[in-house]
Amino acid sequence: THTKMATVPLGFNIDSPRWDQSTFVGRLKHFLNITDPRTVLVPEKELDQAKALVEGCRAGLVPPGSSQEQLLYAKKLYDSAFHPDSGEKMNFVGRMSFQVPGGMAITGCMLQFYRTVPAVVFWQWVNQSFNAFVNYTNRNAASPISLRQIGVAYVTATGAALATAVGLNLYTKRAPPLLARWVPFAAVAAANCVNIPMMRQQEIINGITVTDGDNNELGHSRRAAVKGISQVVLSRITMAAPGMIILPIIMERLEKFTFMQRIRVLHGPLQVLLCGGFLLFMVPAACALFPQRCSLALADLEPELRDSIVAKHGDKVPYVYFNKGL
Repeated sequence: THTKMATVPLGFNIDSPRWDQSTFVGRLKHFLNITDPRTVLVPEKELDQAKALVEGCRAGLVPPGSSQEQLLYAKKLYDSAFHPDSGEKMNFVGRMSFQVPGGMAITGCMLQFYRTVPAVVFWQWVNQSFNAFVNYTNRNAASPISLRQIGVAYVTATGAALATAVGLNLYTKRAPPLLARWVPFAAVAAANCVNIPMMRQQEIINGITVTDGDNNELGHSRRAAVKGISQVVLSRITMAAPGMIILPIIMERLEKFTFMQRIRVLHGPLQVLLCGGFLLFMVPAACALFPQRCSLALADLEPELRDSIVAKHGDKVPYVYFNKGL
């Protein structure tokens, strides 16, 4: 038996953003919504129901009595768990909504265990493994990547992080204590500059799909890929920066107090919690730095692509658009 379906409320488009995506505040509200760590706890069944509801809504049919609130909540769950290009369910460790719980545990441990080389090596390796997973999950899915390329990207990024961390760790042995506490951030920044471009090298080699303002495909651009990936690298470094730069200063001050010296065993958990506080705001703020639907002026495209667009559309396409990934 077919369940009766109602039509979507007039003028309601589930895919149009609730907040203005051309402003930072609008993007921040959007990412606060979809990086909400609570969505990680939503059962698989409920996520699948949300997907079915969103797809039904796109087709113009929804279960009778569906309120706009229910539809918007389904879209929130859909955006948090399914890839924007492929519509496939993402592994929960790679989702942006897992960045706060996953990131706070790893960052807290990196900041706590920075004194010995084995500890630095272990936690940087854990962090790069997590990053590689996140970068692969949030790539522009229209560009396939082979297992060999994933392996090379992972090994290179981990190598860059470890070389930076161990090198600086040995270099800062005689430096002020605070400098040593900033080593993990330097390693994370260096690794991000390697990990993300390597994990998404196919996009740089083959280019990514660019469209006009109405989403009509115009071709593939390598320059668009470079712009998108550069913005992602910047936003990931920004995501880590406040927690990894400000938190060491806070801990340096706190550890001078007698009560803090008595509770050394709690320093680790305290750093993890404080990292969580930073990341709760920084994950959406960093994602919101640049528009998800990135644009590039026609003049900045590769000459051959620019010429083919001009030949087909004249001067009707001043900008091209593409998904930069996260």
